[in-house]
Amino acid sequence: MDEKKPPLVKNNLSELEGFSLVPGGFLFQLLQYAHLAGNTGRLICRRILVIIILTWLPLLVLSLISGQFLGGSVELPFLFDIETHVRFLLAVPLLVVAESVVHERIRPLINLFLERDLIPEGARGQFSAAIESAIRLRNSTRIELFLFFMVYLVGILFVWRTQIALDVSSWYSAEINGQPKLSLAGWWLALISLPLFQFLLLRWYFRLFIWSRFLWQVSKISLNLIPTNPDRACGLGFLAKVCYVFSPLVLAQGVLLAGVLSERIFFAGIPVTAFKMEIIGMVVLILLSILGPLLVFTPQIIAARLNGLDEYGTLSHKYVRAFEFKWLRGGKAVDESFIGSADIQSLADLSNSFEIIKSTRAFPFDIKNVIQLIVITVLPIAPLLLTMFSFEDLLLKMLNILFR
Repeated sequence: MDEKKPPLVKNNLSELEGFSLVPGGFLFQLLQYAHLAGNTGRLICRRILVIIILTWLPLLVLSLISGQFLGGSVELPFLFDIETHVRFLLAVPLLVVAESVVHERIRPLINLFLERDLIPEGARGQFSAAIESAIRLRNSTRIELFLFFMVYLVGILFVWRTQIALDVSSWYSAEINGQPKLSLAGWWLALISLPLFQFLLLRWYFRLFIWSRFLWQVSKISLNLIPTNPDRACGLGFLAKVCYVFSPLVLAQGVLLAGVLSERIFFAGIPVTAFKMEIIGMVVLILLSILGPLLVFTPQIIAARLNGLDEYGTLSHKYVRAFEFKWLRGGKAVDESFIGSADIQSLADLSNSFEIIKSTRAFPFDIKNVIQLIVITVLPIAPLLLTMFSFEDLLLKMLNILFR
């Protein structure tokens, strides 16, 4: 009587029910307590509205009270602070939407490791352990507290004051007796709005770390890769879907960069061409963050490809020799017809399989995925190119192209 195998797949599938990069930590618990956690459209809009009320609305009210909404004695009034409006009215909603998108799409992506039988039976426990480790890390309250600490110690005291804030009198800070002094709106920005925004951003970076760590742990498993898989990635091509999974987060990064650059272009008079390195740096960072973690599977893909070339090369050689002997050296039966023979189709199928192996990439994504991420990143920056031309010049150039 055959012994029953333990339901390893079922165990992993049950654990996958709780796998997500989004829910977890004390902030999520607070959202649950406030009835703001969830992925329905209403709850997402409610979360966005609450964050805007906490971050942007007080700045508007306080700048109105202090008379710095439209101008007053400052060079940069609140109304014209593009970076602030972009940060809290565009980037923050995108970060919240990204939570819903990633939560809904990441679990089916991970489940494909099991559905496609890429995880060997003997390694299902290791796969399960990687899932459990990711969930524990995601739920860590200590790490979220550390992120808050980093926000106030590094984000506010150093990054914002020395690297981001403009050297002009503004609605949040003005120079008095040679020393910068925060306004009421500036204190709210420094103590509430920016820390909350930076925490949301840092928490996303931490989630990307969890994702990268999970993939690294899975890459330590000897996967059931098939070199003849038509995806040209030995069966791991589905991982390129991370471009769609993280697209709202990538767009938020592009929006943030566009906000920072626009303020420097319009108020500091710096041309957009002076920020080439910043734009290139952001693109490189995005590619490394989203596609870089997939490179952990490169050694296994290369090994599967080389092994496939050896095995199918030997098989092809044997088949071609048999084919040649049968049809060119008189080895076929007297009454066997060449027309309609399955041997020709088999030879073609074998050749196609060998070509697939030869064209297999060393990573589970292609150039289209790279271009997609680049386009999403720079799309919010594209309108800033219009600052290089006047509207009249741009209109004349378009007319010249159309009617030349």
